[in-house]
Amino acid sequence: MESLSPSALASEAGAVLDDVVALRRDLHQHPELALDLPRTQARVLEALDGLPLRVAKGRRQTSIVADLDGDRPGPTVLLRADMDALPMPEDTGLEYASQVAGVMHSCGHDAHTAMLVGAARLLADRRADLAGTVRLLFQPGEEGAGGAAVALDEGLLAADGDGREPVSWAFAIHQSPSIPSGLVGCKAGALLASADELYIRVRGRGGHASMPHHANDPIPVACEIVQALQTWVTRRVDVFTPAVVTVARIRAGSTSNVIPETASLDGTIRTVTARVRDDAHAGVRRIAEHVAKAHDMVAEVTIADGYPVTVNDGPAAEEVLDTARWLVGDRLTVVLPTPVMGAEDFSYILNQVPGAMAFLGTRPPGVPPEEVAPNHSNRMVLDEDALATGVALYAAAALRHLGPVA
Repeated sequence: MESLSPSALASEAGAVLDDVVALRRDLHQHPELALDLPRTQARVLEALDGLPLRVAKGRRQTSIVADLDGDRPGPTVLLRADMDALPMPEDTGLEYASQVAGVMHSCGHDAHTAMLVGAARLLADRRADLAGTVRLLFQPGEEGAGGAAVALDEGLLAADGDGREPVSWAFAIHQSPSIPSGLVGCKAGALLASADELYIRVRGRGGHASMPHHANDPIPVACEIVQALQTWVTRRVDVFTPAVVTVARIRAGSTSNVIPETASLDGTIRTVTARVRDDAHAGVRRIAEHVAKAHDMVAEVTIADGYPVTVNDGPAAEEVLDTARWLVGDRLTVVLPTPVMGAEDFSYILNQVPGAMAFLGTRPPGVPPEEVAPNHSNRMVLDEDALATGVALYAAAALRHLGPVA
């Protein structure tokens, strides 16, 4: 594989950057939600047209699975990009801003998709360097709909029946404008947190606002529960295996002179180990129920399990870091010191096969870190020049994993 050099791969990625950016901007203007992304799917299929791929579309979602066979047999590796947007407004002022009211690509999935299409073009030109199969997954539904789990149910990792091996290794990239542009970060072990939905309904007794002693006001009790949850996190959870409990919405009452019967709290529980996840669920239930009971009320607690912890396989993470150092050098390769408390449904795939996710920095030039609009912001923008690094990294991960058999 003498022709495979960092400079050659970077040059090839640079050569397709204009097309990658054009695709990303087109997807950005036409975002779609959850598992049903018909326009996005059609646009990606159009961009892949003409490449030597065996393409299959999802049955329960508008996913695309495209296999590229190398010139020699070998393992199958998975490269994944997510495609869905978020239900929120865009206020970036970009000339290619979303044309769909209340929907925005504010997490960079448009960039992930465009980068993987670019990598498919590089890999198609280097089939002679591949001993095995590269499976490309373009996945809907990462933002809460669990599209990765649906893809697994549809046989994502399985052999195809023509003698090709099942997927044995997986890799994904997530862009981040919070990280300097072009920097690649990865770590072994927990990379992203689990994310579970929390709903608490405090039931008291309604009455007139002038006579609270004749009612049993759930609002101060709900506030007490919020405070108690934060105390539990800071005093009962090891700071080195963190938990984040966030109450993001409080709803109670209908007017200013009526004490309501109920108050509702909605939020999330995030952890980076299964043990702390179990402890957090039990702790939240115990605190809410007993604080309410102390005030002669009832707290009904519902916890809906969300995505599990995203855990990078140790050898896979080191392989990705080695590839990043080979591609962009030591200065732009970072071993992340801690997990990020966001969540990812790529976790479902990493629960099945060894693999890793890496972060790609896309901070716009000249923007100080404290002024960056992060992922999920209505003003999130990214440095599109960094997408060339993502294209090359996707391709390099596959090429170095499926190098020629001696």
